[in-house]
Amino acid sequence: MNPRILREEAVAAVQEKEPWDVVVIGGGATGLGAAVDAAVRGFRTVLVEAFDFAKGTSSRTTKLVHGGVRYLAQGDIHMVQEALRERGLLKRNAPHLVKDLAFVVPAYDLWAAPYYGAGLKIYDIMAGKLGLHSTQFLRKRQMLEVLPTLEPRGLKGGICYYDCQFDDARMAVTLLRTFQDLGGIGINYCPVTGLVKREGHVKGVVVRDKEREAEYEIRAKAVINATGVWVDDIRRMDDVTVSPMLSISQGVHLVLDAAFIPGVHALMIPKTDDGRVLFGVPWNGKVIFGTTDTPVPWGSVEPRALGDEIEFILGTARRYLAKAPTRDDVKSVYAGLRPLFRAEGVLPTAALSRDHVVRVSDSGLTTITGGKWTTYRKMGQDVVDRVIEVAGFRNIPCKTENLPLHGAGAQWDGALRVYGSDAPAVAELPGSQTLLHPDLPYVEAQVRFAVRQEMARNLEDVLARRTRALILNAKASVEAAPRVAEILGEELGRDEAWMEREVRSYLELASGYALSAP
Repeated sequence: MNPRILREEAVAAVQEKEPWDVVVIGGGATGLGAAVDAAVRGFRTVLVEAFDFAKGTSSRTTKLVHGGVRYLAQGDIHMVQEALRERGLLKRNAPHLVKDLAFVVPAYDLWAAPYYGAGLKIYDIMAGKLGLHSTQFLRKRQMLEVLPTLEPRGLKGGICYYDCQFDDARMAVTLLRTFQDLGGIGINYCPVTGLVKREGHVKGVVVRDKEREAEYEIRAKAVINATGVWVDDIRRMDDVTVSPMLSISQGVHLVLDAAFIPGVHALMIPKTDDGRVLFGVPWNGKVIFGTTDTPVPWGSVEPRALGDEIEFILGTARRYLAKAPTRDDVKSVYAGLRPLFRAEGVLPTAALSRDHVVRVSDSGLTTITGGKWTTYRKMGQDVVDRVIEVAGFRNIPCKTENLPLHGAGAQWDGALRVYGSDAPAVAELPGSQTLLHPDLPYVEAQVRFAVRQEMARNLEDVLARRTRALILNAKASVEAAPRVAEILGEELGRDEAWMEREVRSYLELASGYALSAP
């Protein structure tokens, strides 16, 4: 299938005179979840994204599908129960993307193991039939067997419990493919520049297609604002006097070599200086350390880690690891922004609820914000339920609890596991045995598949999200960029000048992901 025709057909379709049932603004976890939910209920649905799918927060997480053990300590029982249930559903519906992960919690005080162990036993019980493996108490010797890089001095023992792990950007692409399978149309690089109103009611959006340099209307009976940290911008298009909904928090992660946490167990540090937990998570042959919780005054398309955040993560990790990580050990650093519902009074962002909120304006614009990847499906259900009320649609029950996501029909071992039943199609493409770079686990065939089937439009789409080269090793991704640009040029029909511009643009982007020039 020609990717240029695929996109042109999608752009033409969304401009049909017959109004769509639903337009979703935002192509991150929340918007994609809402779009899938609307489409599977039979509503004709369009999703538009200003940049690329999961360009923002939804590709910049700790890569965990979890109930949230720290929320249990805060007494937010409802949110933990909901997240644990959604964790189980997501593992069942996307087995090619979600897998169990064992976490160890070290105890350096005699009281710590029984204290944390009791809480984690409750965590197991709350998961019910969708639970994973049972929490276990470990002696010092056992702790050092499963995580030999732990600081042994003063170690009393610890706890081993289970949550799940996934690839956030690949999950977003999988939801896009699921949405398309259901007849939905998703278009990236199509920002909303205004809302269409008829007699005081929102009846569509005005978008600007960045590729075609054209502006047009998409008419719809209902509009969902699922733009993450940008929801207040869309709300102001509806009503310039509206009060902000959000407090924005930045979370930073460092990517280091797997030698710092070898094996298959992750590290959970139960309490840091800012009251959060800190994770060290094995992932794709590297280890991710994070995260922080820093209030920021406004959103940014490319948030950057602050020096204090980097030192906070390294400093906390040094207390628990026998070999202290330094800035020179960091392969990549990335930052994401959390859209937290603004609470009454002044609270640190770490104390704000991670639950989601749905609001409907007088004009019918339906906004959803907050939440997290684990509960994306429930967020989609809740916002579409509300849209049914607002728009007067036929009340069709939610169907996503038992909806296998695209690719779930078969398992595939190795680097192509995340494609599920699509893995054989990737393996059949040219370049399936040719690595993009010796220090990256990706092959040229994945670039071609990203363009042909996953709506990748440029170098960043491929290296940052269709593969995760940028966050696994920023320097290696830069070295791979010229060849990837050549493949993109072949697939998209671009000239050499376009390829050169792409490489220059990518080099500038990647410089923000490395602590030294890549």
